[in-house]
This record gives sequence, C-alpha cells and structure tokens, in this order.
Amino acid sequence: MNKELAKNFFSCKNISIDLGGREILRNINIDIKPGEVLGIIGPNGAGKTSLIEILSGRYKQKTGDVIYKDQVINDKPLYERARMGIGRTYQTPVVPEELTVGETLKAARQSTKPYLPVTDAEYAADLVKFKVSWDMANTKLETFNRRKLLMTSVLMREPDIILMDEPASGLINAEIDEIDNTLRMLSKEMNIAVLIVEHRIELLETIADRVVVMDAGEIIAEGNLEDIINNPKVKEAYFEG
Repeated sequence: MNKELAKNFFSCKNISIDLGGREILRNINIDIKPGEVLGIIGPNGAGKTSLIEILSGRYKQKTGDVIYKDQVINDKPLYERARMGIGRTYQTPVVPEELTVGETLKAARQSTKPYLPVTDAEYAADLVKFKVSWDMANTKLETFNRRKLLMTSVLMREPDIILMDEPASGLINAEIDEIDNTLRMLSKEMNIAVLIVEHRIELLETIADRVVVMDAGEIIAEGNLEDIINNPKVKEAYFEG
C-alpha cells in the first residue's frame, strides 16, 4: 500500500509494557505521517527507548497495537518490520569490528533478497555524506562516521520511516548541524518519516514538526516545542527534574 494512501501510516495505540516487574510504559498513543519529524523527549527513565524497542519489534508490548500502513504488525519481529520499510538506528553506533566499511555495506546489501547492487550503497552513502575509503577497517571509524555507516545501511533499503535513538549522542556541534541538514533532506525532500528520541533540545528545535514529552512511562505533553517547553508539567519533569 502506498504510504500516502494509508489512513494510518504509522502509529501505536494504548501501548503498555512491564520490565523486571515494573511498569515502564502506560497507555502510550502516538502517530506520525510521511515526511514528518516527530521528536520524543523526557528525563532518563521516562520509557523513551523502550517505546522505540516496541515500535521496531525488538520488545513485545503487554497491551496495545503497533500499526503500519493500516496493518496491525504486533506479530512482526524486528527483521520483518525492517523489510517492510521500518528502519532503526541505535544510541550507541555499534559496527562489526572484524569487517571493513565495504564488507559491512556488502553484508547490508545482501542481508535479504532481492540483493542490492553496489550503486544503491553508493547512493545511500552520498545521501549522508559518508566519504571514507571502503577499504577502511570499521575499528578506525570515529563516532560520526560509524553513525553514517549505519545510516547508509538503513537508507539503501529505502525505508518509509526511521526510528532514531539519540542520533546526536557523542557528536560535536558541527556534526549535529550536519545531522540536522541530513534529516531535513530525508523528511522534506524524500518524504521519509523520522521519529527521534533526543536529549539535545537544540536539534529538535530546528527540525521537529511536533514533540512528545514523556515522564515515568506516560505522555505528559504533545505539540510544538516552543509551546510545550513552557508547560508546567514539562518544566518540572524535564527541565527542572
């Protein structure tokens, strides 16, 4: 189904989960449209990463539904969701240390059929300005280029949505500005939906169309970032907590 025609492109309804005997998420409802950038903020322990784990298929929720293009995908594991068009990046950019850049991209191209030509990897690398030698060992990559390698691997599969867990973690300001520009291009020019969990408010200020604020496993505010940062509940939970 074409993503523009789906009434419910990507959302979750009444999501709850318990981990280690503790309620981590309670009745979470979010939705995102094609080409939209949705930011999720909140203090440590708010449940933000657990939510991404559920949306990507790594965790199984206790209650509720994850919906993609009008289809409930609760029974789809992470790898099937990736094949359907749901990309995912992680807070820590872990790469295969025994491989080179080129070997990693080859593995990504051949991770599932149809196998992709090398030109698809080159195109994806160009999108994120990943310009290192493909003969370079992954162990020699700095944090930003590790993130670019993983983004290249995701983008060559042409996802409809990317779930990103703190993509600016460990980066300096100039690198954050480059990520800003890349995410603008992906969302506004390529119509890819981007859901970002991020502590860096300055990144969300420039690119997020909407922001959801979480605290203690619940959503406490949603809307324009400029408006919600003045919400008393948000100030108490996030900025003054």
